[in-house]
Amino acid sequence: MASFATIDTVLRPVAGFCLAVMASCASTSSASIDRQNEEAIRSVVAKYVRSVDAADTGLAREVWADAPGISFIHPLGHERGWTEIKTNLYEKIMRDMLSTRKLTVHDLSVKLYGDTAQTEFYWVFDAKWRKDDSAMQTKGRETQVLRKSARGTWEIVHVHYSGIPAIIPGQGL
Repeated sequence: MASFATIDTVLRPVAGFCLAVMASCASTSSASIDRQNEEAIRSVVAKYVRSVDAADTGLAREVWADAPGISFIHPLGHERGWTEIKTNLYEKIMRDMLSTRKLTVHDLSVKLYGDTAQTEFYWVFDAKWRKDDSAMQTKGRETQVLRKSARGTWEIVHVHYSGIPAIIPGQGL
């Protein structure tokens, strides 16, 4: 019959190995889920860009949460709720004031916090004014807050964007 010391000597390394394998699997699984969530969020941002480019409220509806507290802060205003975002941003500005739109995003970062996430990116927005077909270009940065819906999809609940910081002393404060 084997002694307790012999069993302990055999089982301790086996138990340690099993725990290490289980920890590795949990870590790999968590990293895989994070990658999947990040890819899904990047897809939401890409669809958001397409909705701006096309001034498409149907496409925009697919990326925005269906909740009364959603909001969008931009240099021309502060939209609260889907109706204001749809009417004031997508229809009155994007569709009615501009004949063409091209939003280009770069330096996109995604930060996950469980069932919420934050994106940050810089953008260049090229457009033409509908009134005289003159071109304009603006540059800025944007933060988006997203949440995971009950359906398991990511959706935007808040956007805040601003122009590139002023570099003239005394401005931009």
